[in-house]
Amino acid sequence: MMLSKSLINNLFIQALVFPCTVFATDISDNRQQELIHLIKHDCGSCHGMTLNGGLGSPLTAVKLKGKSNEALSSIIMNGVEGTPMPPWKGILDKQEVAWMVKQLKA
Repeated sequence: MMLSKSLINNLFIQALVFPCTVFATDISDNRQQELIHLIKHDCGSCHGMTLNGGLGSPLTAVKLKGKSNEALSSIIMNGVEGTPMPPWKGILDKQEVAWMVKQLKA
């Protein structure tokens, strides 16, 4: 009986996690390379070519550690009013932004 409950719990957890995993990796290798280029060149033009800061704040994993993925995604998608940070909505989709945030925090 205990094994059965354990198996059911395990399957339930996998059912919840698996769609998220598929969603998170659904970006083609080619598009991932384009996004890396965008981070280095477009983001880097304000945040520094090594992302250690410039006109914009640093985008290093250490500096982003305490910030939620949702907050960072919102900043990228919507920009920051009154600052040079532009909105990327319309250029990037939510999945791409989530992938970029994951890369920046890695």
